Amino acid sequence: MNRKWLFVLPNLFTVSSIFCGIFSITRAMEATGPRDFFQAALLILFGAFFDGCDGRVARLTKTQSDFGVQLDSLADVITFGAAPSILLYKWVLHSMGLWGVIVASVYASCGALRLARFNVMAAKETSPSNFFTGLPIPLAAGVVVSIVVAATQAVEPITVTPVPIAIVTLIISYLMVSSIKYHSFKKVKLHTRQIATIGAVLIFGAVIATRVGPNFVLLAYASAYVVVGLIEEVLFGRRRREALQLAANSVAVVQDEDDLVDDDGDDE
Repeated sequence: MNRKWLFVLPNLFTVSSIFCGIFSITRAMEATGPRDFFQAALLILFGAFFDGCDGRVARLTKTQSDFGVQLDSLADVITFGAAPSILLYKWVLHSMGLWGVIVASVYASCGALRLARFNVMAAKETSPSNFFTGLPIPLAAGVVVSIVVAATQAVEPITVTPVPIAIVTLIISYLMVSSIKYHSFKKVKLHTRQIATIGAVLIFGAVIATRVGPNFVLLAYASAYVVVGLIEEVLFGRRRREALQLAANSVAVVQDEDDLVDDDGDDE
């Protein structure tokens, strides 16, 4: 088999994510009731599934490429930036008029800024980091989707007003472009501690499903991820920044010493 064809596989997953994003936008624009908005939110979740697969497929087949990285970012802008913002606007923010357009646009713009910053930082890193800088856009979209799912799939009708949704949207937008660290889970290995954590997470979801409702499980998970990141920033943020600054200073010193050695060699 020609290995060049393997490079197509991860890109197929990325393109599938784009299809889900565009389909979600069309469903939201044509929505006439809760069922349509739920389907639009569900399509974003499918897009997240394909987005999560493309990188893993690329690593398994050893077909990582700069082209794939850029395509993935463009797909994320559509599926996790434009699609959620349009979903929010058509679902509830439209009643705010121009302010609703502005809030939805702020979300999409912050998502694009978040992705641009991620690409620049990733190009400078030599190994995967344990943390994301700012809330990742797929998880920001997850918060939006979880709110829509919780509201549209409730057994009893839930009255949703635009102002609280606008406030939450602006908070999520800020978190995407902030310097707050969020766990990336890229280096997670199934040790005893990690298995116990996964078990606790599953139990937490089961409790929410039985006590509150299955439609609130996703919202509980998304909210917990956001809140845990904020708590860790308050408790450990300063220590992390000092450690990063120390590491950066050490690298700068080593580079200066190498340059000095090179200059001495050239003089000889």
